[in-house]
Amino acid sequence: MVKVGLIFSLLCFSCSLFAQQQKVGLVLSGGAAKGLAHIGVLKALEDNEIPIDYIVGTSMGGIVGGCYAAGMSPGQIEDIMTSKEFLNWVNGKIEEKNSYYYHKKEEGPSFLKVNLSLDSTFNFILNSSLANDLALNFAIAEKLAQSSSGSKNNFDSLFVPIRIMASDIFTQTQVELANGSLSDALRATQTAPFFYTPIKIEGKYLFDGGIYNNFPVDVMQKIFKPDVVVGVNVSSKVYDQYPYGEDEKLISRSLLYMLLDKSDPSKIPLTGIYIQPNLKKFSGFDFASAKALIDSGYAQTMRQINEIKRKIKSRITCEDVAQKRNRFNSSLAPIKVNQITFDGFDRSQQKYLNRFFKNGKRPLYLGDITKGYFQLISDDYFNNVFPSFVYNPVSKDYNFKLAKRQTNNFQVDFGGIIATRNISNIYLGLNYYSFERVLMHTQLGFSTGDFYKSGQLKVRFDFPFFGQFYAEPEVTINNWNFLQGSDIIAQKFSPTVLNRYDRKYGLSVGFPVAHQIKAFVNGAYFDNDDRYIDTKVLTSTDTLDQLGLNGARLGVGFSFNSLNRKQYASQGKAFTISGNYFTLQEEFVPGSTSQIRTPQQNNRSWLQAKVSIEQYIKKGIYSSGYLIEGVLSNQPTFTNYFGTIINAPAFNPLQDSRTLLLKNFRAFNYAAVGWRNVFAIRKNLDFRLEGYVFKPLQIISEGADQRAKIEQQLEQIYFAGMADLVMHSTVGPISLSLNYYDDPNRQLGVLLHVGFLLFNKTSLE
Repeated sequence: MVKVGLIFSLLCFSCSLFAQQQKVGLVLSGGAAKGLAHIGVLKALEDNEIPIDYIVGTSMGGIVGGCYAAGMSPGQIEDIMTSKEFLNWVNGKIEEKNSYYYHKKEEGPSFLKVNLSLDSTFNFILNSSLANDLALNFAIAEKLAQSSSGSKNNFDSLFVPIRIMASDIFTQTQVELANGSLSDALRATQTAPFFYTPIKIEGKYLFDGGIYNNFPVDVMQKIFKPDVVVGVNVSSKVYDQYPYGEDEKLISRSLLYMLLDKSDPSKIPLTGIYIQPNLKKFSGFDFASAKALIDSGYAQTMRQINEIKRKIKSRITCEDVAQKRNRFNSSLAPIKVNQITFDGFDRSQQKYLNRFFKNGKRPLYLGDITKGYFQLISDDYFNNVFPSFVYNPVSKDYNFKLAKRQTNNFQVDFGGIIATRNISNIYLGLNYYSFERVLMHTQLGFSTGDFYKSGQLKVRFDFPFFGQFYAEPEVTINNWNFLQGSDIIAQKFSPTVLNRYDRKYGLSVGFPVAHQIKAFVNGAYFDNDDRYIDTKVLTSTDTLDQLGLNGARLGVGFSFNSLNRKQYASQGKAFTISGNYFTLQEEFVPGSTSQIRTPQQNNRSWLQAKVSIEQYIKKGIYSSGYLIEGVLSNQPTFTNYFGTIINAPAFNPLQDSRTLLLKNFRAFNYAAVGWRNVFAIRKNLDFRLEGYVFKPLQIISEGADQRAKIEQQLEQIYFAGMADLVMHSTVGPISLSLNYYDDPNRQLGVLLHVGFLLFNKTSLE
């Protein structure tokens, strides 16, 4: 009896010892957005006191596993992945607090940008990456920087030892990342080819780990040799049968599907556990469904919890896990940067870059680095930099490294518009960047169509001294032909016979003010030529009036813009406040329809102040916006009425306002206000209702001799409005609108257009 008791005690002791020594390895597969289900698995395992001794992860499995290994709890990871900020990161959006308007270029009609690298031998290299990873890269680097200090850049010394899978596509081999920067490893493992730009680790470009091993059970067994392997696969087959009828719209995602179905359940040994959440209703792009994906991972793990507990005898309480996590996190050094390394930039370029980081003053803290990084990448040229924090265990601080990736120094823009009126045109833009002691951006744009033709050359020089400022000379030549006929609703209008040539040679100087406001000083010489008739009917024998304006403009102002779209915005705000002085010579040569028979020549000068404010407030599917605009000036009249009205400041509230000559919406002094209502019917489909009130403080009217006269009519107001259905597509907005103007010649109009209806400003705007 004693022997039996002794044997039983020994067996119990052996089982207890085995349970204590039993090691558990967690393998997390790739699967893009579906990989968020791994967070739910981690939550369920911790809630049930199942230990996690090792992790091997691929792609999103590497991201989630890496965050856990860095000392984050499943709850903390969930908070990050379900946040609005996370959606912005994966969608390539910069948060408004980190968006700097100073580098933002004037909006143009382009809808497609092709980034190229032009080398000294004039060879072009296409940048094939589709996603903007600038915000994502910094977020990963920042949130995982401190884990490097606790592990001393050794992944075996993290809160949980981990291996991150990546791929070397040149040698067609898998790469197991075990040391160095954890953030770099996580960024490498999610680099799907043609989607994200690859990064270099130890001199090699690395890609998504799922290319060669999406379910690295073999790596777990080879390196860590755990007693029990828990394999979590989220990359189930997307379609059991060929998706007839859907294949055309799905083909663009074919690369992702190639990476998803490479997880073999048979890799898990009989002693292990295979977990596959039911994610068939989700796609690899459903990051917005993060909460549901996490819940699916949790639910599936709880369904198998009895099997898990039966095969894994070891337990670790939630309190013990929390204490272990706290001990690890308390060993992490706060981010303090005493050195910034600019990898791939020469000495003069580094001097330029240093201005974004307090001109070399050290130490810098996280707020300083964040501000400098986002200020830098607000310029399109620097969308090739890659950030990382490297911990120095000797000095116990960090080195912030900015590495230069493939330079996108040549950009081609394509754009234009197709419309149901004669305002269609096409646009081509060419951009070239040169970066030495200063950053130089040369921009050349062309538009051509029946209504509008334009050529513009701008060269912007960004200087690294006297704080921060730029100088931008430009040459702009515009031509508008306002001859209008019938509209789509067959309403007839009197034709507007007006042909405008607008030539501007200018220089702008700008500098940042406060966080996001830009101040500017600009001047220009202009040479304008307007040709028109003074009657409503043009005959073949008529000659046109010719009004020439040549002179100069000097202006100052402040501007800001955080609108979410360059046309048909629904979020954000914008304002411009400016003051201008004009001095010019007017030369008028009468045509056959003029009652003024002799040529006129006059000198004109005036001051003008203008303010424009636009803002949207979004709640759910509804966005309410307003527009306020006003002009004050002492502008004089020109020789005749028509020449005066076409050169008066105009209120252009609707998308087609600049394509029409609306006499009732032009005045030397006016105030205007509008209310914009935007209803989001679907993700990229809006319905807009807009209404505007225009109040001229003085009315420009036509006298008996065709001369302009100013009338003081305080009671006169004019209305405009629009009902519009807008789809936001890859080729710009597709809009069908019914527009109303309180104007006798153009009251109702229906307009269908595809593309951005945007034009250069005139020299007097």
